Amino acid sequence: MEKFERLTAIAAPLLYANVDTDAIIPSREMKSGAKTGLADGLFAGWRYTQIGGREPNPRFVLNRPEYRGVRILLAGENFGCGSSREHAVWALREYGFRAVIAPSFSPIFYNNCVRNGIAPIRLAEPIVRELAEKVAANPQEHKVTIDLDAQEVVAHDGERRRFEIDAHLKEMLLSGLDEIDLTLTKRPEIDAFLASDRARRPWIYLET
Repeated sequence: MEKFERLTAIAAPLLYANVDTDAIIPSREMKSGAKTGLADGLFAGWRYTQIGGREPNPRFVLNRPEYRGVRILLAGENFGCGSSREHAVWALREYGFRAVIAPSFSPIFYNNCVRNGIAPIRLAEPIVRELAEKVAANPQEHKVTIDLDAQEVVAHDGERRRFEIDAHLKEMLLSGLDEIDLTLTKRPEIDAFLASDRARRPWIYLET
């Protein structure tokens, strides 16, 4: 997956609470198990005027011209709740999102974000709302910066907000490696441990 280090981008507010994975991508938009071909179905229930149609709803935030090129989503609490479908994250990523900032996430959705190169950032609800207000004044100019290494979200006016993230998940995003790839970077240490352990406890190793 693509590394995530520092991102400065347009942010779009979608501050509804409890947005579930079916709202992120309705099941009718999931034609296969592939990770691609999902961007058009992202938020389809709100983004289009009719179910199953493709006429844009001009009032929906992602259809407004001032948010063209958006890469950061400002969301409400418990974002990504509901089913564990990974298609929701795939659709966000294919659309172009690299980060979601919200007060809280469904745990499964949160981990799926990391595995697909999207940074899930937790900030308190008043801070997310304040950030959304700053952005809304001029979305194209009032961009948001996420510095993952420093664990900071920076508004256009320079105000900084620190966020917490598990060290292992942070390393996955910074390196662009999934759990298996990250484990394989420790191969010399793993091999050294196995050699040492085999010498100490040879009876637990089955020889073929």
